[in-house]
Amino acid sequence: MIGEGKVVCVTGASGFIASWLVKLLLQCGYTVHAPVRSLDDPKKTQHLLALDRAKERLSLFEASLLEEGSFESAVNGCQCVFHTASPIMFPVSGQQAQVLDPAVKGTLNVLKSDAKVPSLKRVVMTSSISAVLFGAKPLEFGAVADETWFSDPETCEQRELWYPLSKTLAENAAVEFSKNNGLELVVINPGFVIGPILQPTLNISSESFIGLILRALLEHNFSHMEFINLLM
Repeated sequence: MIGEGKVVCVTGASGFIASWLVKLLLQCGYTVHAPVRSLDDPKKTQHLLALDRAKERLSLFEASLLEEGSFESAVNGCQCVFHTASPIMFPVSGQQAQVLDPAVKGTLNVLKSDAKVPSLKRVVMTSSISAVLFGAKPLEFGAVADETWFSDPETCEQRELWYPLSKTLAENAAVEFSKNNGLELVVINPGFVIGPILQPTLNISSESFIGLILRALLEHNFSHMEFINLLM
């Protein structure tokens, strides 16, 4: 197997993307360290422990984004960290405490722990499409977005786009820290994330699509079967 003998860490392991990462990595033979917010919450742990090869290759850790050093045990001995842990809350009040601090300080706390591990060279960070949507460049048909398309923090703040602001600031901070500390950083900027769900709770993207479907049913008076036939 390609991952035989290799140890990786997936932060926020109970989430949608992270759960699928853990599943795939275990299938590929990797040993996976999986930090979650609470080891006592079965909603965060049971679906991970039920994965194939979890008994042999999965270790759970408890860690908090805002607690500096809490990820050190989880990343120790790893060759790569997949950083997916980040708050997602809509709408947002008290944005500094609820979204900005966990996103920026949390990302830096993880990276600081990563930088202490000699074997660890690569970090794959899950950001968001919102980190590249709200910049100065006009969004025109056919335009290709690249790493220069960061959202503008000032624009996000003026428009009270706290989640895009948090992802933009976290990504900028991660890029700067990685450059200064010899870490290879790969950033993924997904949009809506939907599909089969491993964890027992819906993710934000799935909730949004279900809301759209329910509104369509109500507005157009579709029966359940009529709506299924429309989709097919």
